[in-house]
Parts: sequence; structure tokens; C-alpha cells
Amino acid sequence: MMELGENRYGKARVRVMKVERGAGRHRVDEWNVEVWLTGDFARCFLEGDNSVILPTDTMKNAVYSLARRSKEATIEGFAKELVAHFLATQAQIDGAGARVCSVGWAPIETQAGKHPVAFIQTGPEVAMATVTQKRGEAAQVAGGMEQVTILKTDRSAFSGFKRDRLTTLKETEDRLLGTAMTATWFYTKDAADFDAVRARIREALLATFAEHASKSVQQTLYAMGQAALETAAEVDRIFLSMPNKHCNLVDLSAFGQDNPNHIFVPIDEPHGAIEALVRRAK
Repeated sequence: MMELGENRYGKARVRVMKVERGAGRHRVDEWNVEVWLTGDFARCFLEGDNSVILPTDTMKNAVYSLARRSKEATIEGFAKELVAHFLATQAQIDGAGARVCSVGWAPIETQAGKHPVAFIQTGPEVAMATVTQKRGEAAQVAGGMEQVTILKTDRSAFSGFKRDRLTTLKETEDRLLGTAMTATWFYTKDAADFDAVRARIREALLATFAEHASKSVQQTLYAMGQAALETAAEVDRIFLSMPNKHCNLVDLSAFGQDNPNHIFVPIDEPHGAIEALVRRAK
């Protein structure tokens, strides 16, 4: 005997390029949007009855239509608008969600200053926001960023670790520490300015990574999460994923050369996978 478990459906990878044409200066936003609906869709799964299923193509069109009308300046605000739209127009659903990822575009710098209509992509870093809401309940808002590729060449060690018969790693007090960080933080209340909170959290994370005397990625991760929460009272927890992007020292002895931490081989795979949630104590 089988039964249907939790389910949802929606539209993913809806790409939007939005140009705000201000007087003498333009603004570019590039978003990758996912939207989904939850509710009693059992008849569709079990019987093929589509009577309560809004086509995902319609959901895609809603993204474009709302993007045209929206005055929201933040991805969190736009995600909230999407969720509110589906809850208001689809009586058959009991909840909705939206995730918006934003690729950065900045004005090209010229001798005359920032160009008004020419832009350069600032990636690979991506800003993200996720909003979910059940009917009759408050929206749950999360912000974040991913593909934040950072590296420090000093003040990073890894020693005193547990060993067994398969351990070959050497202890070190001087190694490169690199990662492609993903951070997701969860709001306890709406921020007056989501972008300002994002900027404070980003600054705290990067400054702590740079200044922390690291004994491990785990220790540095916790210090970064702690700093982020200290700078953002609107947030009660932050989840950090920091894969340890190894840089292996090259042995140049066969060439009659020394290598006092100058020449490395960057290794993407395999990498250490370090993740943790840092939250305010209750």
C-alpha cells in the first residue's frame, strides 16, 4: 500500500533582465527566479485530475508581469510580491514560495566616472532571497549569497587533529585557506532596508575571514557567523557552507629548488565540506 507524501510544483530558472531607465542613468538587474505552490494536489498525482493545477507556464508569465509592475528595489521585496500574488489569485493553494538569485551588474568605470548605460558583471558572486508563506500566516524571509570565492595566504593553520592508520595529512601552521562560501540568513522581522542588512552581513563575514587567526575552517566559520549576527539584529540565525578549496604545495626538489609556500596547485575536487548553523542562544 502506497500513499502520496509532501509535494509541491512550480517553475524554475525563470531568467529576467530588468532595466530601469532613469533620467541620464540606467540600472540593470538580472534575476533567476523559482516559484512554487503547495496545497491539496493529490488528485493530480493520483488520478491525473488537473482542475486545481495552475500551469507552470502561467507562473512563468506572472514573474515577467510582476517584474514589469514592481517598484521593489530588493530581491527580498520582489520575492514577497511573487508569493503574495499567488496567494491572492489562487484560492486552491495553501502556500507559496519564491527564490530569487541576482547576478550583479555595475557601471563601467571610465575616465569620466561611472558610465550611465554600460555595465560589467560583478560575478561569480550571486545574491539570493527566499520567501515562503502559508495562507493566514506571516511570510518567512531569508537572504543570502553564494559563490563568494575568497582566499587568505597567511594566518591559517591545521594541526592537532585526530589520526588513524589511514591519515597521511601533515600538520601545518602555515597554509592557504580558500573557499567558495554560501551564506543563508533568516529574518525574524522585516528589515527596513534588506540591501543595507545584506551589505552589513557581507562586510562582517569578509572582514572576519580576513582577520581571524584560523586553527581550522570550522573555527573560522563560527567566528564569521557570530560576527554576522552581531551586526544584524534583524536576523536570528545564519547557515554557512564553506568547502575547503585545497591548494597543494608543489614539490620542486626534483628541480633543485625550494618551495617555501610560494607555488601551489589549486584543487577543486575532492574538497573538505564544512557547514554549520550559527544561531542566537535561547
